[in-house]
Amino acid sequence: MTAPTLWAVVGATGTGKTGLSLDLAEALERRGRPAEIVNADAMQLYRGMDIGTAKVPLAARRGIPHHLFDALAVTEEAAVAWYQDAARAAIREIHARGADAILVGGSGLYVSGVLWDFRFPPRDEALRAALEEERERLGSGVLFARLREADPAAAARIDPRNGRRVVRALEVLAQGGETHGGALPEAPEFWHPQTRILATAIDREDLVPLLDARVEEMWATGLVDEVDALRAEGLERGVTAGRAIGYAQALAQLRGDLTPDEAIAETQALTRRYARRQVSWFRRYREALWVDARTADATTLASAGEERP
Repeated sequence: MTAPTLWAVVGATGTGKTGLSLDLAEALERRGRPAEIVNADAMQLYRGMDIGTAKVPLAARRGIPHHLFDALAVTEEAAVAWYQDAARAAIREIHARGADAILVGGSGLYVSGVLWDFRFPPRDEALRAALEEERERLGSGVLFARLREADPAAAARIDPRNGRRVVRALEVLAQGGETHGGALPEAPEFWHPQTRILATAIDREDLVPLLDARVEEMWATGLVDEVDALRAEGLERGVTAGRAIGYAQALAQLRGDLTPDEAIAETQALTRRYARRQVSWFRRYREALWVDARTADATTLASAGEERP
């Protein structure tokens, strides 16, 4: 039997990654290669965050083993360096069982951190706490202006409103390091030599209505109730989870800061913007085979993956 493959099914939100990954796993199984799925969506790491992340329910997983779903409490921080170690450990274990691993998700830095030989800068907890305190006192804009002056290239890749990333970039610079900034390594080599990347895409004019409808469905199927229940678990204290798209807006609705229509509209706008950023990120994956998950044939993709050097 040939060596196990690491598959990556990546792309913007709403483009069919989950369905394609399940179909691919079943197609591989039919060819005598069992496969297991590893989550690469930062928000699907959290227990209880199901509706707003479109997490595939247990009953819909077709008996295929899934890893790194529901791995964190909503009060814990999803750090990419932690995720890199956890995901690679899961992949090694899957390969040791003679199965292929399918990494699935749209969190670009998380995916890249697994696929390529990323080295993440060290953390300085005291320094980060001081920067966080400064951000609370002065606002993210002041810190972003400092970052833009110190490292314009990193600032150009960071959303000024993403205070956590601004703080992290300044923390790295203060330690004398260079910000990874979300760029792929120069002349990157795959961490696992047998790697195949499938990137899902839908034309924007088709995707936008799908995303808008998806947000409306989340509200209709109980996202606000899900968020209300998660408040008791500490969602509002969560550095990462409480700021997730949809969850932050549902919290604002529960506090009375937004009406339901305003919460939905804001979530739709942020989701569309996030999808654009995801497309830009994954377009840099020169090794990716781009497919439309609505028409892609998983059997053909699985058989092509057997053409291994």
